[in-house]
Amino acid sequence: MRNIKLVLEYDGTNYNGWQTQPNQPTVQATVEKALSKLTKTPIQIIGAGRTDSGVHAEGQVANFHTTAEMPLVAFQKGLNATLPRDIVVCAATEVSAEFHARFSATSRRYRYTILNREHRSALSRQTSYFYPETIDVDSMNNLCQTLIGKQDFSAFQKAGSDRINPVCEIYEAYWWQNSPYIYFEIEADAFLRGMVRAIVGTVLKCIKCGDAETELRRILDARDRAVAGMSAPAHGLSLIAVKYNASD
Repeated sequence: MRNIKLVLEYDGTNYNGWQTQPNQPTVQATVEKALSKLTKTPIQIIGAGRTDSGVHAEGQVANFHTTAEMPLVAFQKGLNATLPRDIVVCAATEVSAEFHARFSATSRRYRYTILNREHRSALSRQTSYFYPETIDVDSMNNLCQTLIGKQDFSAFQKAGSDRINPVCEIYEAYWWQNSPYIYFEIEADAFLRGMVRAIVGTVLKCIKCGDAETELRRILDARDRAVAGMSAPAHGLSLIAVKYNASD
């Protein structure tokens, strides 16, 4: 039995998230269908991140087990010939039997994209959040230092999450600008459901307060999603990388 690791890129616009759901188009189900057709056997894949409906990925990782003896390049090229144009296999490698795309991951990295100008875009409407109000990147970066470290992020957890432990460790959280776009990148050992979008919406809310840092700390300490800001739209978010130990 071989264990194959895939790196996937996809536009999540037409999918109801990553995870397979009854009677709904999902990325996982689409890839599984293509793999089963390619190998002529039923295949189930494991994803590193369960991206929500409309969320994209540049570096989603998945793995699956198979007895198929085809070369790795055949998995990549065969899948890309079968998958719809909004899902692409960027790499296929063989890994140890113990490798698990989700549980072997040491961190995940997301990027949120904001179009910050007076008029919306016809071209990036599905990959960026149009936000015409002025954004001070330096102030946003100062505020995000409050998020760094291991703490309870219940205030940013979407209702219905199946994660029991709300404690995560954020390694990096920063904003940067390439006009007219402003980007937010965040890396952590784990993320709660809807956490990144809730953080973006909350930071945009707090920065308008007189004492933004105190307000963000109040929200974190409340550990109540109702106290935080609205979630930023899904289409601005992308899973850009999943990290593993060197042996993986």
